[in-house]
Amino acid sequence: MTQPDAATVFDPLRPRLVRVAYRMLGSVADAEDVVQDAFIRWMSTNRDVVLEPEGFLRRIVTRLCLDQLKSARRRRETYLGPWLPEPVVEDTDEEVEDVTLPLMMALERLSPLERAAFLLHDVFGVSFEEIAETLDRSPAACRQLASRARTRVRAERPRFDVPEHHGLELARAFFDASRSGDVAELRAMLSADVSIHSDGGGIKPAALEPLIGLETVTNVFATLAEKVFSASMSQLVRYCYVNGLPGFITIEKDNTLQTTALDIVDGRIAGIYMVRNPEKLRHLDA
Repeated sequence: MTQPDAATVFDPLRPRLVRVAYRMLGSVADAEDVVQDAFIRWMSTNRDVVLEPEGFLRRIVTRLCLDQLKSARRRRETYLGPWLPEPVVEDTDEEVEDVTLPLMMALERLSPLERAAFLLHDVFGVSFEEIAETLDRSPAACRQLASRARTRVRAERPRFDVPEHHGLELARAFFDASRSGDVAELRAMLSADVSIHSDGGGIKPAALEPLIGLETVTNVFATLAEKVFSASMSQLVRYCYVNGLPGFITIEKDNTLQTTALDIVDGRIAGIYMVRNPEKLRHLDA
């Protein structure tokens, strides 16, 4: 197989491989680097003997991600403030593949092998036989890994389906109320145990710990409206889905790009996730 032939086979698979890598790593840039590394390895492979290129490349990508996760976990242990995955933005929730931002955060608490087995089987539909070959474990062991991960994820983050129109309507209402400091409106749409998770990475101002509780959260936005938004109102870029959750992109004070995602449970906002770290937003700058 010639070099052009290799690219012809690889390029249509690239988006799916990036999705696998991103869900393993939580970083768009790292996922793209891993997939490019896989392409380089693909170029040096005897491709004539590869019967199923997609499965072969998926195994390479997964193994590269497992190597990356070891160093990534060390970096996240010293990360300043809450760590959130790099935001992936869509106009609808149709391409989420059931991996929302809260689920990705729950995946962070799994071991790398549990994470790989769960994602490959439950999200991407890969057989346990192929997973076993990828992870160098028996199929039975991989079933156990996925089952253990599934139990932990469901216990921590049960999934709540929200109609698309309702999610975006709530995002619009939240944007208006949070920027104006309308406490009564905020109380009507927030859950009692609502939490704010803001990721500035030590580069942009952000809370160093999650802020939890209705009183705390409403006070935060009332204060921001009075002291920040009154002088420098957020510039709305657009409403969208951020990692599968309804939300929006804004430009805040000092030209800070920010994504806000809303986790909705039983019709109320239970989680507010704001990414402000510019290193995680480079792919959205345009």
